[in-house]
Amino acid sequence: MGSKSLDEELERIKASELKALLSRMSGKESGLTETGKPTDLSDATFKDFVEKNTVSVVDCWAAWCGPCRMVAPIVEELARTYAGKISFGKLDVDKNPQVPMQYGIMSIPTLLVFKKGSLVDRIVGAMPKPVLEKQITKHL
Repeated sequence: MGSKSLDEELERIKASELKALLSRMSGKESGLTETGKPTDLSDATFKDFVEKNTVSVVDCWAAWCGPCRMVAPIVEELARTYAGKISFGKLDVDKNPQVPMQYGIMSIPTLLVFKKGSLVDRIVGAMPKPVLEKQITKHL
């Protein structure tokens, strides 16, 4: 391979890697929350999100739910703390009824914890950060 072809190939690889890095940083690639923000999920994007992330936590909530509003800043803080290790998503149960029905969610907030696409834990109700963090991080 001539030096010109090698240089062109290296530039192509660098451009591809830069594009992938920027995509991850913007949180667009497979729902990863490396940016430290929970991903807004829908019935349509839920399955892909939990299957593509090693450990994912989905906060099932509703705008009218007081305890959900108490848990939301904790989930956002945990998403920042564990960015790149745990992917966090938020699913509005009023706008997305299929997932709550599929997982038998009867009370909110409910946090669904998935490991490699399989449900491994369910946390129901508002809890203080240390309790939620311990429940979630035991799956790392």
